[in-house]
Amino acid sequence: MSRPPRIAVIGSANTDLTTFTDVFPRSGETLFGKNFELGFGGKGANQAVAARLCGAQVSMVAKVGGDLFGRATIDNFASFGIDTTHVQIIDGAPTGVAPIFVGPDGQNRIIVVKGANDRLTPADVDAAAPDLSCVDAIILQFEIPLATVYHSIRFARAHNIRCIVNPAPAVPAELAALTGADLFIPNESEAEQITGLPVHSEADARTCAAALIARGFPRVVITLGARGSLVADAAQQRFVPAFAVESIDTSGAGDAFIGSLAAFLAEGVAEHEALSRANLYAALSTTRIGTQKSFARRADFETEWDRRGSEQKESR
Repeated sequence: MSRPPRIAVIGSANTDLTTFTDVFPRSGETLFGKNFELGFGGKGANQAVAARLCGAQVSMVAKVGGDLFGRATIDNFASFGIDTTHVQIIDGAPTGVAPIFVGPDGQNRIIVVKGANDRLTPADVDAAAPDLSCVDAIILQFEIPLATVYHSIRFARAHNIRCIVNPAPAVPAELAALTGADLFIPNESEAEQITGLPVHSEADARTCAAALIARGFPRVVITLGARGSLVADAAQQRFVPAFAVESIDTSGAGDAFIGSLAAFLAEGVAEHEALSRANLYAALSTTRIGTQKSFARRADFETEWDRRGSEQKESR
């Protein structure tokens, strides 16, 4: 591609409130944590930042509250060079927040309060249509109203735009309204909740992916954390191994995967390599604390890819 890929993210923007602790409190118990970080997040915003850092031109379609977090969120997008033309401030609604609790093993527990994210409507997508119709890919998640997700998928299909749906967090949804997505990318727990099937092994993931394909999804990627990812369609399934790293915080790793994958695919990178690259990009994010601030810039990523990409070539 002679120009940078153009990607639109229709999704959430939150403020992350991250607490690090050795143990999680029981009901009624108060504990001292080890550290606290305040940062910008939301699955949509994180994916937009990852795609931008990987070299894509990115537009965000979102809503934030008329509070101090809202203006700061817009300024944060602008600091990365993300187009905020279609990020609206909603008076009387709070900006979405995500209290995140990170244990000693780097695993996290998250509670999301959607706030203004819940005000993003199909009409907002239509208002952004002149700009959206020119992009190479649209990314969606489930931290905005599902009606807006369904509408955006239909918009993408009508305009022949690659559509990536990340069903996170997993909530009851009309699967038939989601099958228009070109790529449906749940993680293990989301795949379990959507299908009712366990995903505790690679074999489980293969069974779960087949079930999703049978429900009408043309192409499915199940991310498996430290085990890599599985890509499937009606003809075949293929496992893409992970990269070993010293993980300290997994917050935002799934978003790093989605955003970087969208950028790599939009550049024209072959799918298997794009998935492998996204595996490494996500893995690297877990070696730093935080979400967006843990994401690598493209030059730094390419240095690491040049050093470690051969691991995947040797494992095929």
